[in-house]
Amino acid sequence: MKIALIAHDSKKRLMENLCIAYRHILSKHTLYATGTTGQVVEEAASLSVHKYLAGHLGGEYQLGAQIAQNDIDLMIFLREPVVQRYSEPDVNSIMRLCDMHNIPLASNLATAEVLLLALDRGDLDWRNIVK
Repeated sequence: MKIALIAHDSKKRLMENLCIAYRHILSKHTLYATGTTGQVVEEAASLSVHKYLAGHLGGEYQLGAQIAQNDIDLMIFLREPVVQRYSEPDVNSIMRLCDMHNIPLASNLATAEVLLLALDRGDLDWRNIVK
């Protein structure tokens, strides 16, 4: 399955720890990420990640295009919900695209863990049928 990873700056350490903890699951799948998040994940968890541009340089749009083509199976987007971000419209468009294409989306640690465990159990195999 194809998994997309994005983390706002204040959530990069959380993404790093998530990927280390669930490396055994993530290593079985193809990972895509915005530039800085991808680099952090590769270095911390020793996972291979296809990296796009940094989010604020267009990486969120690149991942959005992949989502719009229904070419992502699961999205983990650890975002900062409190601070208004200059890239907030990009956040909303990615979330809207996931909703349009029925792509499971985790925007916090608890949901990310649930989705990764479900992925490991095979509960998301229905994505292969949808595509």
